[in-house]
Amino acid sequence: MSKEDLIETEGEVVEVLGNNQYKVQIMNNHVITAYSSGKLRMHYIKVLVGDKVKVEMSPYDLTKGRITWRDKN
Repeated sequence: MSKEDLIETEGEVVEVLGNNQYKVQIMNNHVITAYSSGKLRMHYIKVLVGDKVKVEMSPYDLTKGRITWRDKN
């Protein structure tokens, strides 16, 4: 699978699960489980409930994703 195959969408963090995992509600009101990407972990960027984030999902499993960006608010 290449980088072009990923589905990128925006959402809002609903719940923090621990171990860098989050429940994210994406634009079409589905709730997925997402984890922090490597750059977010490397630079200790905290993601809290209510943050707007960008999520990448695989077209094969639409219930899991990777948080790649947190909006600066």
